[in-house]
Amino acid sequence: MKVNVIGGKLEEKEIEAYKKYLEDKFPGEVVDTLDLKVDGDFVDMNYTFETAPFERIRRITGYLVGTVDRFNDGKRAEEHDRVKHGMSYSCCN
Repeated sequence: MKVNVIGGKLEEKEIEAYKKYLEDKFPGEVVDTLDLKVDGDFVDMNYTFETAPFERIRRITGYLVGTVDRFNDGKRAEEHDRVKHGMSYSCCN
């Protein structure tokens, strides 16, 4: 986690308290950056999370899959021959 203190100084103990607060508030999330903006007796916190990689899962021919890599030739052909429906968007003029 990258911590930036802006507009003043904070003791390491206070910075650790802000980090602990975020860990407790967002369990399972990983904070990427933490900006602490000091304004007198007040501190504003801005933070960003690391992006979590995800795999697209689709329902193809009755199976939930990410890719068709493990399909046999018959299932690949079935997927290839499917009618794929598109979406169109229109807006009022």
